[in-house]
Amino acid sequence: MPVTHKAALYKEKFGPFVVEEVQTYKPGPGEILIKIHATSLNPVDWKIHKTGVFGVWLENYPAIVGTDIAGDVEEVGEGVSEFKRGDKVFCQGKLENDGSSFQQYTVALAATAARIPHNLSYDEVAALPVVLSCSWVALYNKVPHGLGITPPTTKKTQGLYAGTPILILGGATSVGQLAIQFAKLSGFSPIIATASLKHSDHLKSLGATHVLDRSLPTETLVEQSRQITDKPIKYVFDTVSAESTQKTGIAILATGGNMAVVLPPAVEVPEGKNIIVAIGLLRFPSNIELLENLYHDTITGILEQGLIKPNKIEVLPNGLEGIAEGMARMEADTISGLKLVAHPQETA
Repeated sequence: MPVTHKAALYKEKFGPFVVEEVQTYKPGPGEILIKIHATSLNPVDWKIHKTGVFGVWLENYPAIVGTDIAGDVEEVGEGVSEFKRGDKVFCQGKLENDGSSFQQYTVALAATAARIPHNLSYDEVAALPVVLSCSWVALYNKVPHGLGITPPTTKKTQGLYAGTPILILGGATSVGQLAIQFAKLSGFSPIIATASLKHSDHLKSLGATHVLDRSLPTETLVEQSRQITDKPIKYVFDTVSAESTQKTGIAILATGGNMAVVLPPAVEVPEGKNIIVAIGLLRFPSNIELLENLYHDTITGILEQGLIKPNKIEVLPNGLEGIAEGMARMEADTISGLKLVAHPQETA
């Protein structure tokens, strides 16, 4: 085991992103040490440093970020029996230095790790954890933490919502693509998504039955949704959660329905309709049981069966050194329809 390893980190508040050596961690009881082969980037990785997220900022520096982890178990802590050295796993990290992913080694709870299925690569599963957790929580956590849909974890619960419409705003986002697939697995129909129409064919291949042009005004999108179904749309998931998309979602949402958002509510909500803020953090108190069951017991089988496909990816060059450029591209909003992935072990 190395005494130190390389990590990409922010040295100080508003400071630059640099690669340095840090001490390699020791797994505690119930934990595993993971040698990270692939990690993907998410907007929160730069926002929490530059603009804050939900009013939360990085406070302790130097700070390692990144929360999508795929790699090999390097060492197991006391009490861990389900994993051994060399097992291939993926999981969602945490925004603490010993549990973040922009480094060559990290620590995770064994209860929150999933085995990488034989049909997927490190890169493919590295694109999953954050968007997987976010979409699963938004759809399947109990109200008021999610939409309260029954999770499709068994053959009996898959297809349970046949004939029930759902609207997913931002279908081409990384979260939106997962949400469409889960909606299909749950049986929803029609599955209406908004997106740039250049993504229509891909989103329909994932399970969307209708793709509406995201650039259309709210009034037009309301009318088009009514032409698609005369049933009340009581489930809406706004994966973008800008003021404009929240306005559209609330307008389409039927009385008595719930809309899940991933950012703070930004619109007035009429009586009889409800906005739910879905927080996809792994250790958020209301998520712990739901997400431990997802990762530890459920998701590997779903992936092995091909019921869910990971998002498209682009691999960044130069290991951890390439993350800074990827973060700048996300900040400039030039990434669409794919996830950026880095290989920490390829750092010079």
